[in-house]
Parts: sequence; C-alpha cells; structure tokens
Amino acid sequence: MQKQDIKSREDVAKLIHAFYAEVREDDLLGPIFNSMIKDWDKHLDLLTDFWETNLFFVKKYTGNPLEAHVRADKFNNHTINEFHFGTWLNLWFKNIDDLFEGENAQLAKNRARNMSTFMNMEIFNHKPKK
Repeated sequence: MQKQDIKSREDVAKLIHAFYAEVREDDLLGPIFNSMIKDWDKHLDLLTDFWETNLFFVKKYTGNPLEAHVRADKFNNHTINEFHFGTWLNLWFKNIDDLFEGENAQLAKNRARNMSTFMNMEIFNHKPKK
C-alpha cells in the first residue's frame, strides 16, 4: 500500500495519536509525559494544533513550547537531556515513516530535528548552575 503525504489536520491528528501512544509506553519518555499530563485528550489536541500550525502555516497554536519544556525539565528535577530528545526524535521519525511519505512528511521531520536541537540547548541553558 502506497503511503500518502500529510495533507490535513486529520492526518496530523493521526500522526500525533500514534506517536504519543508510543511515547506514553516508552521506558525513558513515558514517565516524564505521564507524570505531567493529566488530560491527554486536551494535550493531543494542543499538539495537533501545534503541528498543524507548523506544517500548514495556519494560526491554531498560540502556546510557548520552550516555556513548557523548561517547566517540564524543572518538574523532573532537571533530568531531561539529549537522550530524551534523541529518543523522542527517533520515535517521531518512525511514526512518520510508518504512516506517511512526501514533502510534508519530510518537513515534519526537519522541523522536529531543528526544534529538538533548539529545545535541548535551551533546557540546558535554563538548568541551575552548579
């Protein structure tokens, strides 16, 4: 069966739901996400808004992902590091490759790679100095 590109909000939602189902079960990432997120339906909808905004340039997402990630690191005693971001990115790529192919699928990978690098660096910069 030939895969199609990510073309709509429904496609983004399909990716987000599949991806975060794996994140929630992952030994490294699951404890972080599951300890912080209490309303998964709301969170998945927010992430769908985020990725729809990033892929299709529609103004759906209005949050601050950097602030949210810095807060998550603080909540987890400043233990989030490059291994978490690498695991997140590998699962993201896997889910995209499992479900889609095409220009927007590649764009989703590229944007995630750039975001994960930036977020990791910013979280590191916000860690308490020893």
